[in-house]
Amino acid sequence: MPNDAPAGAAPRRLHLVDASPYIFRAFFSLPSSMTDPEGRPINAVRGFVDMLTRFIREERPELLLVAFDGSLTTSFRNEVYPEYKANRDLPDADLVAQLDRCQQVAAAMGAFCCIDDRYEADDLVATAKARFEASVDETVVVTADKDLAQLVDERSWFLDFARGTRLGPAEVIERFGVRPEQIRDLLGLAGDSVDNIPGVRGVGPKTAVALLDEFADLEELYGDLERVATLSIRGAKTLGKKLAEHRDAAFLSRDLATCAVDAPLDATLDDLAYVGADPGILGPLLQGFGLSGRLDAVPHRTTP
Repeated sequence: MPNDAPAGAAPRRLHLVDASPYIFRAFFSLPSSMTDPEGRPINAVRGFVDMLTRFIREERPELLLVAFDGSLTTSFRNEVYPEYKANRDLPDADLVAQLDRCQQVAAAMGAFCCIDDRYEADDLVATAKARFEASVDETVVVTADKDLAQLVDERSWFLDFARGTRLGPAEVIERFGVRPEQIRDLLGLAGDSVDNIPGVRGVGPKTAVALLDEFADLEELYGDLERVATLSIRGAKTLGKKLAEHRDAAFLSRDLATCAVDAPLDATLDDLAYVGADPGILGPLLQGFGLSGRLDAVPHRTTP
């Protein structure tokens, strides 16, 4: 990736963390028998604290934003398509109770935190990238959500920190079969059962990848549907008709899968400067969660 920093200077690197996958992963992988002094489950908080602490210590972020989901049922996408994520059960009450605590502890650890009731964490991350990428040398999108691979480019990485997976443009092509900017077209065609995005009925990921190897995007594909029948794709003779019948679903699905870059984000780049945790705030918070033993593991801010 290019680096425009002066000779000898460390590159300015912006880390954008999508917190939700790591909170959910911790909740479902750690036992609910982990409780705070009042007997309330604390497994999601503990797993998230451990992940964020290790991330800060190893990645040493200079600029850090952590985005949370506050739109589990109120996303603007539900206004466009009411069935969006309707296949999911509502979060467990024990998990919901821990979401706010995760945000509290991330802020106390020194991270700039953001949340919105209409835009998802994905959108907040994408908006921050679009706003600040021209002012930094590299952007690292920290997430376990494959949809955010659409944000990868020559100066932006996808990092699933917990699994040690780091993807640049070449790795996205190797893993998904399409270029980063085609991820949303891929989801437009194949859909996404996790988010209940319909896609084109009868078109799976392999067919979608094959189509996007021939066409740059949905616009080019739907502008030349007659050529589809000539391609060496299974079912090519009838595929064009299938695509035509579900054209609206394809474009709707791509819209649903596209990260918004206009989410409300009240922040400047200076607000994202990471200076460490304030132990006077973090200590009592962790003590209340029964996690005081983790205080010394978090880098503390230095006072002048």
